[in-house]
Amino acid sequence: MKLSDSTQCSSKKEQIIHDIKGIIKSLGLVFGDIGTSPIYTLTVIFILLKPTYDNVIGVLSLIVWTLTILVSVEYGWLAMSLGEKGEGGTIVLRSILLRYLKKSRQAVFITILTFIGISLLVGDGVITPAISILSAVEGILLIPGFKETKQMTLIIVASFIAFLLFIFQKKGTEKVAGAFGPLMLIWFFSIGISGIISIIHVPSVWKAINPYYAFKFLYQNGLAGFFVLSEVILCATGGEALYADMGHLGRKPIIRAWYFVFIALLLNYLGQGAFIIEHPGSVWNVLFGMVLHESTIFYIPFLILSIIATVIASQALISGMFSIVYQGINTRLMPMFKVEYTSTEMRSQIYIGFVNWFLLVSVLFIVFLFKESNKLAAAYGLAVTGTMTLTGIMMTMIFYSRREKIKTLLAVLVTFADLTFLVSNTYKLPNGGYWSLIIAAIPLSIILIYTAGQRKLYRSVRPLKLDIFLESYNQLYHELNKIKGTALFFARDAKKVPDYIVHTIFMNNIIYEDNIIVSIVTKDEPFGVNGHFKEKLADGLRVFEIQMGYMEVVDIEEILKKAGIVEKSIFYGLEEIATHNIIWKIFSVFKRLAPPFVQFHDLPHNKLHGVVTRIEL
Repeated sequence: MKLSDSTQCSSKKEQIIHDIKGIIKSLGLVFGDIGTSPIYTLTVIFILLKPTYDNVIGVLSLIVWTLTILVSVEYGWLAMSLGEKGEGGTIVLRSILLRYLKKSRQAVFITILTFIGISLLVGDGVITPAISILSAVEGILLIPGFKETKQMTLIIVASFIAFLLFIFQKKGTEKVAGAFGPLMLIWFFSIGISGIISIIHVPSVWKAINPYYAFKFLYQNGLAGFFVLSEVILCATGGEALYADMGHLGRKPIIRAWYFVFIALLLNYLGQGAFIIEHPGSVWNVLFGMVLHESTIFYIPFLILSIIATVIASQALISGMFSIVYQGINTRLMPMFKVEYTSTEMRSQIYIGFVNWFLLVSVLFIVFLFKESNKLAAAYGLAVTGTMTLTGIMMTMIFYSRREKIKTLLAVLVTFADLTFLVSNTYKLPNGGYWSLIIAAIPLSIILIYTAGQRKLYRSVRPLKLDIFLESYNQLYHELNKIKGTALFFARDAKKVPDYIVHTIFMNNIIYEDNIIVSIVTKDEPFGVNGHFKEKLADGLRVFEIQMGYMEVVDIEEILKKAGIVEKSIFYGLEEIATHNIIWKIFSVFKRLAPPFVQFHDLPHNKLHGVVTRIEL
């Protein structure tokens, strides 16, 4: 019995240690963005709003309930209950919802929503590093002797930090990622403790937890109060990461970490509110002003920690962008941008050069365009609220299809709250808010042009039906001298033979003893890889099908080896597009810049033979 008890005790300790490690990891991976929002949220709000006692309590109440409704309820509870094999995100919601839709028009509508959702996330992905890093660097102005530092100097420092961050991506983050969680743990403890110290002086800020004061603020301030919501939403930026990053760590560690993060954020926001009430004239940067007032000795370490925290937040977002684009590539929504693997042990650690440089150029452009974090914040929020609204709509449709009445009602209420914030953010459009939409329009245009081009190209290629192909193939196979060894041909659907295969075998009379058509099918599920031979089509002609989840990073060469396939040559098709249409010209540029399928999957270069087909669109 004693041995059994000690074994149980040991396993419990191991489980507790495992849970703690999961929570700490999620702090670095998931909560960087929302965790650094206290650096600028209240500062931006009270630049426009008088720092009266009633206004402070009202705004604090709005922040508390925004975090509760939009993060805890929408993402922490509702969205995270819609995981697909533990994965989350816009593409996951789409795959779940498409199963319940019977009409093709509904499926098209959901697909368009998915396109917009992905694009808005990219728009958010550009502004987040810009505002986070710049706002942290601006804390230098409160250091004695640095008050007169020119804004251009701060811009250059912030740009240099961003440049280093993006340059570092190609080397991979696996080696330093282990430090992200502990550093963010220190950050959350720091902002929580600084908040407690400030609350002690004005304990009445605790009444902001009562939603009455949020409604009172909106009622008393009317339209002006409604537009304050466009700045309040800054406290919830990054909330979507709870759901989007669920697959990396699992639901439980993220939810448990959110309890800790929510408390730290709550204490810090209330502390900042108390500081504003005590020092209504010190609202240039509330967080840094509060910390400096509490301790001049710890201010510089805190400033350095804040810059590190914003870099970690930006890193998590960049990694998320790589993951989203890779999902888009697998589901044929985006061109096959070159993917590099930055880890020999973890194949999920990827780097996409096009995405990295696009984000870097966009971030630097935004930093130099807006120059100050306060001006950036005045343009920030449209992409975030747009993403949240789309998530709310898709969740509502899923819960309604499943006949989960309580969750449907809650999803409707949450979506209404999302829409309210989205409408309030239209106020930011003339103040630079349109830039997030312009940036989001770039990936949206790429997706729309690429998917339309692929459909047009597939129709123009006119693949040969399998039965017609087999008639000619059987005759040639028995008449011609065959090349020894195995040849691989790639086709989306083995029942429709691509033009390049017809050209290779029938026009050039290239036929091997063993010819295998490899078909890759992307499943509606995020994970799972399965490779198997299907029925034999004819003498010397087989079909090998690889089924893969849309989030899988697969090694096709390894799958083929495991199946006993030792190929001598690999043939693949290349399309040379001739067109006078400007849209199809852009599509042809995408096709030229993106590596062919076989190069994308890093198949042996010495075995590759590309067959070019000229196609007019």
